[in-house]
Amino acid sequence: QVQLVESGGGLVQAGGSLRLSCAGSGRTFSVYAMGWFRQAPGKEREFVVGRTWRGGATRVADSVKGRFTIFRDNAKNTVYLQMNSLKPEDTAVYYCAATTASRLPSAQNEYDYWGQGTQVTVSS
Repeated sequence: QVQLVESGGGLVQAGGSLRLSCAGSGRTFSVYAMGWFRQAPGKEREFVVGRTWRGGATRVADSVKGRFTIFRDNAKNTVYLQMNSLKPEDTAVYYCAATTASRLPSAQNEYDYWGQGTQVTVSS
């Protein structure tokens, strides 16, 4: 099992920045890739950005390209989501997820473990 705990959400004005953290514990050696998803009220959960844990390959949704970056700290078993130039439409609950499959998917059903989510609210 892998446990994931997100932190860093909050309220920010449009144009501002926020960094989310996702700390992993348990059988983290089995994780191949990490992803960040988000779910806005009344909408389906959508893929935001992901990266392989060791190789460094990344995958970024068009809606956040150039604004959001994913990076990791191996020593802390933590992956981060740096969000810049935030927009009101970025308001959502953000989830980190981990997959043990040997690929970097964007489909949520391909991720095995999920955090509890953290709220990000961007005011206009």
